[in-house]
Amino acid sequence: MQLEDITNRFAFHPASTPEKRTEHENVREDCRELAAEWNDRLPEGREKSLAITKLEEAMFWANAAIARTAEGIR
Repeated sequence: MQLEDITNRFAFHPASTPEKRTEHENVREDCRELAAEWNDRLPEGREKSLAITKLEEAMFWANAAIARTAEGIR
């Protein structure tokens, strides 16, 4: 791994454009909707809790992908 990669992973990446802010909001909303649906449909228990936790983790990684990518790169 390059030092540049480590530096990028641990840097603060604010939403630098309105488009990035919108993408972050879209990811959060999509994940929130799915979490609410799972909350209604899945039985209470460890598995449900883990599923929702992993969805939250996926949301964080999706937002990191948006934040860590330079403008114009997809």
